[in-house]
Amino acid sequence: MINKRLLIKNLLAHNDENSFYDKKRKISLDTNEGKAKFLKHVCALSNSNPENNSFIVIGVEDESNKIEGVDFFDDSKIQNIVNSYFENPPKIQYENIPFPRLPRHKVVGLVTIHPNRKVTFLKKAIWKYVRGRIFFRRGSNSMSTLGKFELKNTNQHIVEAIEINASNNIELTLNGVFDFFDRHKKTYHPTYKVFNEQFVYCISVIYHNPVILAITSLSNIRSPKYLRLSL
Repeated sequence: MINKRLLIKNLLAHNDENSFYDKKRKISLDTNEGKAKFLKHVCALSNSNPENNSFIVIGVEDESNKIEGVDFFDDSKIQNIVNSYFENPPKIQYENIPFPRLPRHKVVGLVTIHPNRKVTFLKKAIWKYVRGRIFFRRGSNSMSTLGKFELKNTNQHIVEAIEINASNNIELTLNGVFDFFDRHKKTYHPTYKVFNEQFVYCISVIYHNPVILAITSLSNIRSPKYLRLSL
């Protein structure tokens, strides 16, 4: 199973963005311009990586490569945006990844664009981008065309190697558990459970009558989730 913190670190080790990942200080989906720019990068990465995952790391300074973090982002609408504007839309996933050195309210956003094996293009205009526009990556630049585009598999081996190197191990799992305990006060009763000998589930509970608000986190694997449990 992939350790998402380590995956982000491995991606950032490639200091310059390239044709399989991009990094952004933040994204804005509240305006047509911000939404169009995000869609451009998703489309370009999808078309340049037909056989492997590609990524956008959000919350990183472009020049210094420093992890600054962003606010927790609700990804419930992001796939709908992609589906509404693209023909052959890729499946994408947005995850909020906590990092130990960041303030508690800050995370790093990780967008994973899954391989599509089809040419993705705009099926309707947005901002200054016309219908039918095809985006693709040339090195660290997102280019575009209105003509024919041929998918090429150029990054599969390097991305697979990066993902293998980001696999969980005992040290990383323990570090994640200790970090969870450090970030949650004793009054929140932090604890953990091991499931199927495969992953660790960390739990912190706030008692508030007549409801328990449980703050849960999959250590080293996924972003924090918030669950409201009625008694």
